[in-house]
Amino acid sequence: MNKSFRFFVTPLLLTFPLFSFANFDFNSNCLNAYKSIFELKLGNARAYISTEKKQHPNNSIIPLLENYVDYFTVLTSESKADFDRLKVNKSSRLDQISDDDKGSPYYLYAQAEINLQWALIRGRFGEYFNAAMEVKRANSLLQENNKKFPNFHLNLKGLGLINAVLGNLPDGALKTALSTFGIKGNLQNGLNMFEKLADNLPKSTYEPFYEEVVFYYAYVLTDVAHSPTAYAKTMKYTERIADTSLLKSYLQSYVCIKNSHSDEAIAILAKRPEGGVYQPFPYLDYLEGIAHLNKLDLNAGTYFNRFLQATKGVNFVKDAYLHLGWISLLKGDKDGYAAFAAKAIKNGYTYMEKDKQAKSEAAAGTPTLDLLKARLLFDGGYLTRALQLLGDKKAGDYSNDKDKTEFTYRLGRVYDDLGKDDQALAAYQETINGGRNLKYYFAANAALQMGKLYERKKNEAKAKEAFNTAIAMKNHEFESSIESQAKAGLRRLANN
Repeated sequence: MNKSFRFFVTPLLLTFPLFSFANFDFNSNCLNAYKSIFELKLGNARAYISTEKKQHPNNSIIPLLENYVDYFTVLTSESKADFDRLKVNKSSRLDQISDDDKGSPYYLYAQAEINLQWALIRGRFGEYFNAAMEVKRANSLLQENNKKFPNFHLNLKGLGLINAVLGNLPDGALKTALSTFGIKGNLQNGLNMFEKLADNLPKSTYEPFYEEVVFYYAYVLTDVAHSPTAYAKTMKYTERIADTSLLKSYLQSYVCIKNSHSDEAIAILAKRPEGGVYQPFPYLDYLEGIAHLNKLDLNAGTYFNRFLQATKGVNFVKDAYLHLGWISLLKGDKDGYAAFAAKAIKNGYTYMEKDKQAKSEAAAGTPTLDLLKARLLFDGGYLTRALQLLGDKKAGDYSNDKDKTEFTYRLGRVYDDLGKDDQALAAYQETINGGRNLKYYFAANAALQMGKLYERKKNEAKAKEAFNTAIAMKNHEFESSIESQAKAGLRRLANN
């Protein structure tokens, strides 16, 4: 047995001694609060925390739990006002913990968690330097705690997240800030830590922390590693989470949409738990709109409008307006599209890549209808329908370089996902040839997908060539993301 995981066979009877260290007492109030947080029942969590404050005011788990509540408040609301209001709580919580028992494994761990949670939130609002400082601090605290308490497996959750994110971070303000501090990560090491935790926590005394581990693991698989196993693993590891968890509905629907399982996402979101006990989460309406529009269901507008009416947040507003514009276009209403495109340009913010891209697309003019339909159908996993739209056309049917390149790109992606490798490679190569000097992402992403295809076929030389082609292309959309994925591909090949 791996020595670092020998604690996982400790009998469950030892749970409470493990969780209780001087004034770091994960007692029943705290465990109930923690469970409520990860079901997104934040009102219930506050009530349990309030009870614990009255019964054990010096319990230093309290500030950690309060920080979790703030973290999920901002994550679900996307509100800059909530962020600005709540971030001032950080220093007093750290002060309370720092005065407590240095002999507890929770002493450094709790401080690291608070720093890491605020780093993750700050990144959503453009505060990259402060986020980098907090990642540096969290990393240092967790490394020290791991040396002092090597069998305290919760250390691996934060270390796994830091390793994964830093090991595959696109070029940008956050990466620049972190490199100033000399902090580096390793994506595969981070993934390995999460895999071990997700597999072993259910049979250990740390079982209550399973949902949090899966929350971060799903994020890393989908948004950081862009792993082909993200869908299968997220669905596998979320299966044992209770259906009363709204967070489960979010994780499952999000990974389904990101991995072309729109019908499944629609079913999950339709039966998500509801009621006043749950934290408002307008983003789920946005996701439901995406899933419906991906099958060209024009009733998707209901969900985007519901999102826009409910959200107090700064993110996904531009993208929601652009999608409403697409619905107008699919209905044959070009004036309606122009009106929504203007709103996508004017309203919302550009903290998120989705909104930057939405603003850019809204300013670029009206999209070509059959290419838009093919794009949506592909994103939803409706490959046969997408191929029916594109299969009897050729690049010469389109009048400009953008549409010609997008056509071959879309065709390549559809062929790729249908397992038609030769046709996919031909379409990708045509995309690269025609689009390598354009500002659009089609050619660079075609090279990236070509690299992944050759990697699957065990053709290492061709895979390297394609990944390097993707990296060599500059001054296009999604440049940092595509380049980071291509570099990750080269690292995978080097490690084989």
